[in-house]
Amino acid sequence: MDIQLKRGLLDVCVLAAIKNEDSYGYKILKDIKPYLTMSESTLYTILKRLETSEMLTVRTAEHGGRLRKYYHITNAGLKRIEDFKREWSEVMSIYQFVTKEDDKNE
Repeated sequence: MDIQLKRGLLDVCVLAAIKNEDSYGYKILKDIKPYLTMSESTLYTILKRLETSEMLTVRTAEHGGRLRKYYHITNAGLKRIEDFKREWSEVMSIYQFVTKEDDKNE
């Protein structure tokens, strides 16, 4: 898969994981695990990129005697999810065009 396409998909997956409530790294990984496999290092790279692009904010809070970073989606992050939904229908149309000959041959 094209690296830029995959990168965009992973970004949206992380945003979707925190869409309804603030979350932290381990919980985000656990929430997306039924859908895809992602390493911790990949997740934290994505979280930093999303923070830099102002699609999420970070706050630190104590939990169980340790500091934990909680991630919160911003309006820009919510907009990115909505943009993705609109773009996805176009991607599916392209996929259908590309695979239409496959359907005829089956």
